[in-house]
Amino acid sequence: MYLIEWTIPAFIVLSIIISAVRILKEYERGVIFFLGRFQKVKGPGLIIVIPLIQKMERVDLRVVTFDIPTQDVISRDNVTVHVSAVLYFRVVDPERAIIQVEQFFVATSELAQTTLRSVLGQHDLDEMLSQREKLNADIQDILDEQTASWGIKVTNVEIKHVDLNESMIRAIAKQAEAERERRAKVIHAQGELEASEKLLQAAEVISQNPQALQLRYMQTLNDISNENASTIIFPLPMEIMQAFSNAKPTTKD
Repeated sequence: MYLIEWTIPAFIVLSIIISAVRILKEYERGVIFFLGRFQKVKGPGLIIVIPLIQKMERVDLRVVTFDIPTQDVISRDNVTVHVSAVLYFRVVDPERAIIQVEQFFVATSELAQTTLRSVLGQHDLDEMLSQREKLNADIQDILDEQTASWGIKVTNVEIKHVDLNESMIRAIAKQAEAERERRAKVIHAQGELEASEKLLQAAEVISQNPQALQLRYMQTLNDISNENASTIIFPLPMEIMQAFSNAKPTTKD
């Protein structure tokens, strides 16, 4: 009888002691409230929380990886795209993360979605496709500034995919093909211009030195003789033709 009387109180005391013991890992902190008022942040390791008087909120300090759901974004040039991204953040102030905002994870994820749509909506489609690093930095700066009061640090934002519909993909392909054709025409025209300039320089050199024309004439004949051609045309200088035309026929006595 006496044993039972001592066993029950001992069991109650043991249960209270066990319920008061908390073990926090290296990456965890405990926000302690005393009768509803913030008291301190404890951890890591073994801590004691007095039942019914104190209450502890456990906070994880590791970096959280959050996949931002695909968002429908209308760009500045009125193109609808589907954008998905990933967000990295962590708690740097456990007290603020618990006291200043309800469910800091949900609040940060919702803010990330609205900020993603807002920032991308201020840019054209070409900027979304070619300036991802700049857009990532802009989104990160805005999120980091707004979550600082919550004790949250946004470490990185990465845009993963910018998906277009089939009609836009075809339009972009046509635009790229037209751009390639334009560049090819410009390069060809530039080559023609350089060639004409070189020919003009060559003509000026030949006009100043008639022997150069004769050398070029002989070189052309040599090139023709090396080819397997059945017919060879020999161009004659105009001076020779003029000499023949001016020649007088001889008469016999």
